[in-house]
Amino acid sequence: MDLKTYLQKKKILIDKALEELLPPEDEFPTQLHKAMRYCLMASGKRIRPILALAAAEAVGGNPDTIIHEASALELIHTFTLIHDDLPAMDDDDYRRGILTTHKVFGEAMAILAGDALLTEAFNILSMGFKKGTHQATHIVEIIKVVADASGSKGIVGGQVADLEAEGKMIEEKAVEYIHNHKTGSLITASVILGGTLAGGSNKEIVHLKQYGESIGLAFQIKDDILDITGSAAEIGKKPGSDENKKKATYPSIVGLEVAEKRQRDLYQLSLEALESFDSKADHLREIALYIIERSS
Repeated sequence: MDLKTYLQKKKILIDKALEELLPPEDEFPTQLHKAMRYCLMASGKRIRPILALAAAEAVGGNPDTIIHEASALELIHTFTLIHDDLPAMDDDDYRRGILTTHKVFGEAMAILAGDALLTEAFNILSMGFKKGTHQATHIVEIIKVVADASGSKGIVGGQVADLEAEGKMIEEKAVEYIHNHKTGSLITASVILGGTLAGGSNKEIVHLKQYGESIGLAFQIKDDILDITGSAAEIGKKPGSDENKKKATYPSIVGLEVAEKRQRDLYQLSLEALESFDSKADHLREIALYIIERSS
């Protein structure tokens, strides 16, 4: 099937899983559960869970067996978005084309909703062993990988570096650190999760990690570019916000043309990382191209 159809079908599966995994809105405390669902169930692309499913396919596994674990990645991603939008961070009014969580539910509830999504994600990741779906060693491995990607060695560390770089002229290497941690870490963890739970070999996991690191950085560079070239309708929030906040971005450091070349180079590196894989990894290859060509 073509990539557009593949992405749509996988998104439907993930959305269904998220509906089943999250507490219903009418369960006490209702306001918290409504806030948790608000941004999560908006029109996200579900790229991280889909990457996990595609990585499972690439190593010859059955992606249907990891739907819940893959979906947990979306809870973590949404936690980062909710907290990133807070007044103490980026102070954004819109996300995914709707008002941000703190604008609808207030800052305190938005913080708590993000906290609850993060912790619920690890609850979901642990269920595979309880249900007998996955090997205990694989569960432990992916919990560590996802925890590292989410904390001070990953997203949180990247966010700190991002905040500290605001309004400063920093080197390209420092921007890469921010992007690799704030965005790339969870993308890399996603493909490692899929490959590990599906029984990938150590060699395959190494190559998937290389692939994830390349597309993770390319993904954030594309976001930087879209903040300049995209429209509010396309990107789901007001464009130009990075420049207004004096954020450290690739285009601001090296220029738009060099940033575009860098993402193309990273795409090529992602393909090289998959050279030892057969056609079962074609969806990963297609997603890499989609990442640098997308308009939202």
